[in-house]
Amino acid sequence: MIRTVLGDVDELGVTNSHDHLFLASRVLPGQELDDVEAAFVELQRFRQAGGHTVVQWTPAGMGRRLDALPELSRRTGVTIVAATGLHQPQHYDPEWLRKSLPRLEELFVADITERRAGLIKVAGGFHGLDPHAVHTMTAAARAHHATGVPVSVHLELGTAALDVLDLLCDRLEVPPHRVILGHLNRFPDRWVQHRAAEAGAFLAFDGPSRANHATDWMLPTSLADLADAGHAAQLLLGGDTTTAAARGAPGMSYLLTHIRPRLEPELATQIFVTNPRRAF
Repeated sequence: MIRTVLGDVDELGVTNSHDHLFLASRVLPGQELDDVEAAFVELQRFRQAGGHTVVQWTPAGMGRRLDALPELSRRTGVTIVAATGLHQPQHYDPEWLRKSLPRLEELFVADITERRAGLIKVAGGFHGLDPHAVHTMTAAARAHHATGVPVSVHLELGTAALDVLDLLCDRLEVPPHRVILGHLNRFPDRWVQHRAAEAGAFLAFDGPSRANHATDWMLPTSLADLADAGHAAQLLLGGDTTTAAARGAPGMSYLLTHIRPRLEPELATQIFVTNPRRAF
């Protein structure tokens, strides 16, 4: 079963596998996603384009608005999967972080069991894992073992994917198929992408139409390359809208109106429908 903000389900339909309806960070002042009606409009557009589910990766302490998500799901008819977890330390008020770090496992499990979070989102560092990443991933692994929900990982600029898998899967015994690696397209190293896929993890390509990342123009080739190598069942796509300036331009619907038509129909169905149901 998949835990959504309105209860557990076994189908998701066409899914945006990584996005943000709400998000606030100390490193993005003035760019908060905190407008409920703007989120409503964005979900409507996604629904009108043929979308059914949005997976919000916003972790604890970053304005994820768990209180607003159920009503938004009811109003729009879009299924929403919410996250718990913790990002890199620079995104938080130091005092909040100091109080939260000793009780992360407890926080994550409570979010899942009491607040209907269906995902644990954590973050790696640039080309490696610092002590904060190791601490949060250890808590995430323990919460996964207690609840069964998957662990998604922000890879800083797409790096350190194999370090993450070594920690989460080899050392902390999270099954690889319960790990979702995000932002691999931002560091399009074919060798790393294939090693991560061979390990059994899900690969989330996200944030299309960003001029500073290897996104749209490389995306179809990267996905087709992995599919041809036998990894079509591990691929996911998401919009990853993170700032108010990016909302609606291109917006969540861009995945379906501009990216999906560039994929072979069978592969598109697998990426947008079949794989999210298994991943989440």
